[in-house]
Amino acid sequence: MSAKNSAQIHEKIPHPFGYALQPGDYREPWRIFRIMSEFVEGYEFLSQLKNEITVLGSARFKDTSEYCVLARELGSKLAQKGFTVITGGGPGIMQAANHGAFEANGQSIGLNIQLPSEQVLNPFVTKSTSFFYFFTRKVMLTSPANAFVYFPGGFGTMDEFFEVVDLIDLGFILPTPIVLLDREFWNPLLTFLREHADQTDLDRRWIDSWHVVDTAEEAMEILGNVVDRSNNCALDPNGFHCVGNIDWKIFRIMAELVEGFEFVSNISQTITILGTKDILPNSHYYQSARKLGGELAKAGYAIITGGNLGVAEAANQGSFEHGGVSMGIAMQVRGQAFLNHYLTKSIQFNFPFTRKLILMTPTNAFIFYPGGFGTLHQLFEVLTLIQTKKMTRVPVILVDHSFWGPLHNFIKEILVHDVDTIAEEDDELYQIVDNEQSVLKVLADTAKTNVRAGAP
Repeated sequence: MSAKNSAQIHEKIPHPFGYALQPGDYREPWRIFRIMSEFVEGYEFLSQLKNEITVLGSARFKDTSEYCVLARELGSKLAQKGFTVITGGGPGIMQAANHGAFEANGQSIGLNIQLPSEQVLNPFVTKSTSFFYFFTRKVMLTSPANAFVYFPGGFGTMDEFFEVVDLIDLGFILPTPIVLLDREFWNPLLTFLREHADQTDLDRRWIDSWHVVDTAEEAMEILGNVVDRSNNCALDPNGFHCVGNIDWKIFRIMAELVEGFEFVSNISQTITILGTKDILPNSHYYQSARKLGGELAKAGYAIITGGNLGVAEAANQGSFEHGGVSMGIAMQVRGQAFLNHYLTKSIQFNFPFTRKLILMTPTNAFIFYPGGFGTLHQLFEVLTLIQTKKMTRVPVILVDHSFWGPLHNFIKEILVHDVDTIAEEDDELYQIVDNEQSVLKVLADTAKTNVRAGAP
């Protein structure tokens, strides 16, 4: 694979904002101000709410489906108990939960996202606001909740689920009740997580704390006694929807965005490699990621990781040893950021959503080694953004069939065939391989395809 061809993995750099941007476009002031306006308006909107419970699930279910009937029943019961029901404001599960709350004369809230298809604000929302950017909408959708209820869904629901459990695991959200509706749907996923906990940084304590139920009555046994939390105005990134003291947060978020865009400006020909931090240098995954980092550096790629230990350190080490550009986009967790010793360039973030945005911005391909909640969250966010055309399609490569195979079976058998929450072709947005040589072949084949298609 030549450096020339590998540079042509995609004609433009994918961008989670919904645009395919050239590197110099990241710092456009109007884009920064539009992002910040969504934060300001979102915080102001949320400050009016109390007793919030967020209900999430697929937008593709019909009103008459068993899941929508159940969501409508639960929305009604929550409203009768005085809870504010928050959804994404769209059809399917969202509309059903809003419908139930509306019928019970409760607060029925919609936090909508502008999409090319599917997402039209449903008629049972009593208060709403709309977002263009996925990441601002998700901050607002998750930050005020006193509990989260997840119905069956597709890539988007998986993204929202793993984001919340990842933030709880990292301490950015206080431990919060999580209710999963439909044992038949969720148990295969939980089995996958439990069986692979020892290989990754998955924490069984959190998995065992989730409540898997089948009925609205069972859900209300857990949710009925949830107590509203007062807003936290401490000067840290945790209290995202603090009412009385958000100005400093807004400016701090803006500063992180500006610094982050500056960091990735004019970067091209990059590969993002993600995976667990909990592997040692003598492990198979570590050695594979190290070899891959070296091969990609020799091909002229810059390597982007989360900058931590494990898979990130291995990929950075391989790149560093071969004179490559080895970058880390790190997160401060509980006041500390762990950076490996093989970085030629690094940046640290206080807010997980700004860090995640920059981590996903400049890349030509994503490579996922086995990992925990954070890796799964990033995987499903990438798939959601590509699926909804908010990000230009690039190769998404999962390394190791023995790890990813059961998750692929869950996606294929349950999401595609059993509940039909994603299309048949959506499970082709990623590929599973077993070694670094196969990763390089996928990248080379993609480059050749783009050349044949006339990409510059």
